[in-house]
Amino acid sequence: MKFLDQAKIYVRSGNGGAGAVSFRREKFIEFGGPDGGDGGRGGDVWVECVEGLNTLIDYRYQQHFKAGTGIHGMGRNRTGAKGSDVVLRVPVGTEILEEDNETVIADLTEPGQRLLLLRGGNGGFGNAQFKSSTNQAPRHANPGLEGIEKWIWLRLKLIADAGLVGLPNAGKSTFLASVSAAKPKIADYPFTTLHPNLGVVELDGRGFVLADIPGLIEGAHEGTGLGDRFLGHIERTRVLLHLVDGSGVEDPAEAYRVVRGELEAYGNGLEDKPEIVAMSKADALSPELRAERAASLEAACGRKPLILSSASRENVDTALRMIIRAIDKDKEDAANEVPSRPEEGWRP
Repeated sequence: MKFLDQAKIYVRSGNGGAGAVSFRREKFIEFGGPDGGDGGRGGDVWVECVEGLNTLIDYRYQQHFKAGTGIHGMGRNRTGAKGSDVVLRVPVGTEILEEDNETVIADLTEPGQRLLLLRGGNGGFGNAQFKSSTNQAPRHANPGLEGIEKWIWLRLKLIADAGLVGLPNAGKSTFLASVSAAKPKIADYPFTTLHPNLGVVELDGRGFVLADIPGLIEGAHEGTGLGDRFLGHIERTRVLLHLVDGSGVEDPAEAYRVVRGELEAYGNGLEDKPEIVAMSKADALSPELRAERAASLEAACGRKPLILSSASRENVDTALRMIIRAIDKDKEDAANEVPSRPEEGWRP
């Protein structure tokens, strides 16, 4: 299945049905009169968050969604039926934005959440509604109200507890494959990963979801390489594991600064997330070169980096335990935060 994390669609609620102009005329009925029914209400547009979906590919081939029109009213005071609703089923973690792609309408993060996006137009009154002592034979009825239309953006941000960041070919996909059952594509050239991958990691009776995203290069926030739009998939994470290739030709310190610069340029709180720095591919380094590059990376990040190798499993479990501790600490901090109550204004 092709991965698609952003889609622009057109939605429109249904028009209300028109009211009816009708009179009761039956033989042997002494008193007739208006009996036109009301029109039915137009269909609504709903958005529902469901399990079992991990992409917005359904909205790649259909971009227009229109709810049904309400049925017109009829004689004998019969009200028209409501128009059929439209339900947009989206994956967990989908944001709904206005046409400007900036204003957030809703953020659906739990299965079963439903949002009434657009309400259908009300049905028009039939002529029976206009009967009065001074107008006992009204010959007019209301048309139904028109529905509402708009363009919206759907943007998927994957739900994960921890995220992997780093330059292309830093060993992120190899690490994900070594600690979970995920099978990302792995090769020895940059930009092997073209879309995010998720894996469920289990260690010491604990489990968490780890996200791997495409690599960042200098200038990604300006569109260089694959850009930085994929960083949206780690916005919800509680901790980042920053992998720096220890065996690459780049200086580890410079590689670290490039990725940190792109995280800060992207913003949205990524630069403030807890970060675990690790030098990967340590199995390919001699002891002297390993110590030299670890010291360079430590000078850049301000703390001692973790030395690991996904191939030999060196310090892999240590990295996972550090991630679990960071996740638990973030959950504890969030639970201890007491939301500030707004000051009540003066009341007479």
